[in-house]
Amino acid sequence: MSKVPAITLGFWVIKIFATTLGETGGDALSMSMNLGYLLSTVIFAVSFFAAVAMQLSMRRFHAVVYWLTIIATTTVGTTLADFADRSLGIGYAGGSALLLVLLLTSLFVWYRALGSIAMDTVSSRRAEIFYWVTIMFSQTLGTALGDWSADSAGLGYTGAAILFGALLAVIAALYFATRVSRTLLFWAAFILTRPLGAVVGDFLDKPLDHGGLNLSRYSASVTLLVLIGLCIAIFPQRPAHQDH
Repeated sequence: MSKVPAITLGFWVIKIFATTLGETGGDALSMSMNLGYLLSTVIFAVSFFAAVAMQLSMRRFHAVVYWLTIIATTTVGTTLADFADRSLGIGYAGGSALLLVLLLTSLFVWYRALGSIAMDTVSSRRAEIFYWVTIMFSQTLGTALGDWSADSAGLGYTGAAILFGALLAVIAALYFATRVSRTLLFWAAFILTRPLGAVVGDFLDKPLDHGGLNLSRYSASVTLLVLIGLCIAIFPQRPAHQDH
């Protein structure tokens, strides 16, 4: 039995909320609490490994556990990318390029090892490990890519959000109007929702003179967490259909 959810509209709504929460939650710890990127990454990494261990221990799909694990990947991805880009001085472009290579390598090795990277095949322990490693890279890449687009490319938070939203609209059009591989479109959309969430999160909590709304990172994070909980309760949560 697949231990990941079916891909529905509800899935994408929750995913965007979760990626936005990853940005506000990560910044709350590293910036608002002044713990810094390294210590915040260590704290979130512990949460990430604990969540993945819990997810792996499940015998079947469990919506709350799954989405808690997704949230854990977004928070640690936020602080890890910020640590690499800013503290280590790699820069947004360098960090994005490095993480893209790691992400594509993960997908390639996963495909070579198991023959498929489709969501409905994530049922074995090996497939789950590949799945979460790949997601970890994608979430970290999304943070770096969002920062690069908003800051280095000069699009600002609103411009970057429009860009990534437009790219997701193109993917949706390809899904409904063409026969392009559904697996390819899924991973493209999954990757792009992360920088969208990152720039939306920054727009919510960054200072007014930086183009943000200057909202409290704590209140924004709590609100997003409540919205995720409501969406899990409202939208049908079922495992991906397994055809293999």
